[in-house]
Amino acid sequence: MGKSIYMETDASGSPITGKPGENGLGTILQGFLEMSNVNVMQEIINLIVGQRAYEVNSKAIQAADEMLQMANNVRR
Repeated sequence: MGKSIYMETDASGSPITGKPGENGLGTILQGFLEMSNVNVMQEIINLIVGQRAYEVNSKAIQAADEMLQMANNVRR
């Protein structure tokens, strides 16, 4: 289909029709913008924190690997 024309499928179920605001349906308001439910700044902060944690863990693994290499060299 396309161009805002949709077909009923098993996944979508039967269409629900009615007037906005009646029978438990939502209302429509003109002149309003839909707000995003994502806080972009918080997501960027979480990304930076995750990157820093990955970097610290990577350095810790690298240091442990170097210490094990030195320990193996001492035994020989």
